[in-house]
Amino acid sequence: MNHLRNHLRRRQLAALATGALLTAGITLAAPASAAVRPTPLVVNARWGGHCTYDRIVIDLRGHAPRATVTRVPRLVHDGSGAPVPLAGKYFLQIRLHPAAAHDRAGAGTYRGPRLVNIRLPQLKGLALTGDFEGYVTFGAAFGAKPSVSSFTLHGPERLVLDVAHRNVCR
Repeated sequence: MNHLRNHLRRRQLAALATGALLTAGITLAAPASAAVRPTPLVVNARWGGHCTYDRIVIDLRGHAPRATVTRVPRLVHDGSGAPVPLAGKYFLQIRLHPAAAHDRAGAGTYRGPRLVNIRLPQLKGLALTGDFEGYVTFGAAFGAKPSVSSFTLHGPERLVLDVAHRNVCR
């Protein structure tokens, strides 16, 4: 019984001490190992045509976030659901998380195109379709069903999507 009383007393004292520190505005620093990496910023998107593939590159500041690439029946802007006016028969949604296209003050960090029509063998258009609550989303339009591979490159950080097509260099 004495052991239980001592345990409860220690817990009460710890709670009181924590409350006093918080009331005084003093916080204890978390250990460096518990540090959270800052949200990566999306700064640009670009593309290029090659003999057997078209490439989309999304440039980042900070670490490369997780990216999901999903086939969708049509492209819409996040939040509003408004259609994205890109010509194409097939569409991919490229979503990065955690990521932002704006800094902590709300100023835009993304300097690339918001919506652009492209005339490559496979890639027909690219649009920034969302930047909301830790998600940055792009939409890409294609003339034929895309066969895509994605990977990250470092120094500087960037997400790369290669979309295969027939050899146009022969």
